Amino acid sequence: MKKQWIVGNWKMNGSLAANEALLQALMSGLNQPACGVAVCVPSVYLAQCQALLKGSAIELGAQDVSQHEQGAYTGELSAAMLREFGARFAIVGHSERRQYHGETDAVVAAKTQRALAGGVTPIVCVGETLAEREAGKTEEVVKRQLAAVIHTNGHCISEIVVAYEPVWAIGTGKTASPEQAQAVHAVLRAQLQAASSNPARVPILYGGSMNAANAAELLAQPDIDGGLVGGAALKAPDFLSIIAAARKN
Repeated sequence: MKKQWIVGNWKMNGSLAANEALLQALMSGLNQPACGVAVCVPSVYLAQCQALLKGSAIELGAQDVSQHEQGAYTGELSAAMLREFGARFAIVGHSERRQYHGETDAVVAAKTQRALAGGVTPIVCVGETLAEREAGKTEEVVKRQLAAVIHTNGHCISEIVVAYEPVWAIGTGKTASPEQAQAVHAVLRAQLQAASSNPARVPILYGGSMNAANAAELLAQPDIDGGLVGGAALKAPDFLSIIAAARKN
C-alpha cells in the first residue's frame, strides 16, 4: 500500500503573521508523519513559506501554474519561477479555476505538461458538479477530464498526482460518503492503469470537505491515497488530526 499524501490548499487566505503562526504550529506538532505533507500557499507567500519550512517535513506547493514557459503573460507564474521558490507541487485545474477563470480540459492538460517540464509535480483536479452527479454523469465527467491530461502527457502520466474533488462538496460542508468517494477513485485508478506503465506511482487524493471528523474513514478506503484539504488546512489542530489519520505504507 503506497504512502499517502495530505496536502493543504490555503486558497486566498493568509497573512505574514498568520502564515508563520500556522506553520510553526504544524511543524511543532509533527513528529514523524506516516504520510507526505504539503501546503499549497498563495504565490505571494512562497518566499516566506520556503524560508519557514526549510529543513522541515512539510513540502511547499503553489495553487496554479502557467501553461506558458515565459513571455508576455502579465500576472502569470511559470513552473520555473515556482520551482525557484521551492515549490514541489502545483495545483492544476481546481474547480474554482475551471469555474471562475474558464479553464478548459485542454488548458488543464497544457498546464500539467508545463509543470512537469519545469520539475513541478502537478496535482490535477477532476470532479463533477451536483447537476452532473444527479444526472448520472459523474464517471463520464471525471474520465473526460483525466483523459485530456493523459492524452497530452501520456509518456509521463505516472509523474502526476490526481485529486478527485466533487464540486458539490467543496467548501459546502457536504462530503461524499466514503463509498461514493471510493467508487470514483476506483474509476480513476482503472483509467490510469490503462494509460500508464506504472499506475501505482500515482496518488489519488480526495478533495471535498475532508476534515478532522471524516478523514479517518475516507483515508481507510483502498483507492484513496490522501487528501487535498481546504478549510481544515488553515487550523493547525484539524490539519494535524487529518495527518495523524493517514495510514502507513
